[in-house]
Amino acid sequence: MSVPIILLQLCILAYAFIGGVFLAFSDFIMRSLYRTGGTGGVEVMQSINREVFHWVFMTLFLGMAAVSALIIGYAATSLAGWSGTLILLSGLFYLVGCFGVTVVFNVPLNETLARMDLTAPETCDFWRDTYLPRWTFWNGVRTLACGSSAAMLLSGLLWLVLDKAQAT
Repeated sequence: MSVPIILLQLCILAYAFIGGVFLAFSDFIMRSLYRTGGTGGVEVMQSINREVFHWVFMTLFLGMAAVSALIIGYAATSLAGWSGTLILLSGLFYLVGCFGVTVVFNVPLNETLARMDLTAPETCDFWRDTYLPRWTFWNGVRTLACGSSAAMLLSGLLWLVLDKAQAT
């Protein structure tokens, strides 16, 4: 088995791991934070947004943005047919639908929340009326982008392996 194929297999897992984290937030974490009432959810989310920079997730998240760019380049220059298209799209979906959405939508919401005073009445209003619905919506987009990236990369890799097997 070639090195690119092994690395692409690892990328499938990485896309799925990242998507799983986002899925957990969209499925039950944000709902649980909302149900804490008052500023409890705000305080916990502020803490989560600080801690995410100190752990494995951020390395994986940012690393896969760089790797996705490499996947796009590899597919565009070295692959053809359905396998090349699917592999290229997998990297593109991650870069735009996960990384891009994070930078353009989720991070600005996180930064606004980080600056908010827990004792100010507008904090609860922002949390309930703006942050939760918008952040969760865009997080759902990120979840779908990661899942799509993993599925397209898996499909593209299967096409690639089948094409190589038929050629020999």
